[in-house]
Amino acid sequence: MNRRPADQRGAVTAELAVGLPLLLAVTAGLVWLLAVGVDQVRTVDAARETARALARGEDAAVAQSLGQRIAPAGVRITVRHEGDRVVVRARGRVDGPGGLFRNLPGAHLDAEAVAVVEGDEVAE
Repeated sequence: MNRRPADQRGAVTAELAVGLPLLLAVTAGLVWLLAVGVDQVRTVDAARETARALARGEDAAVAQSLGQRIAPAGVRITVRHEGDRVVVRARGRVDGPGGLFRNLPGAHLDAEAVAVVEGDEVAE
């Protein structure tokens, strides 16, 4: 039988008590970073799909509605026309993770998509 000296009893419990919350905090931070990455991809998709819809000749309200359905909450979509091109910009912000990371700022989401208007008509 392998016995620990009396002065080391409870050391594993103490190490676990210190290490487990730290491990959980790091895991929560990584999950938040993953969520920010997913929201950035959705922002890029929203800008791209809005630009493609406008380039195909869709109504501006319908195209922006499509983009808003794809975009994360809080992302604003703006459209401008430059000659035969349509430029769509999607911007928003994701709040910080809170909890132990409450002092961290949120993340900014930003995407721009450009598409050439199809056909002879240039949308205004």
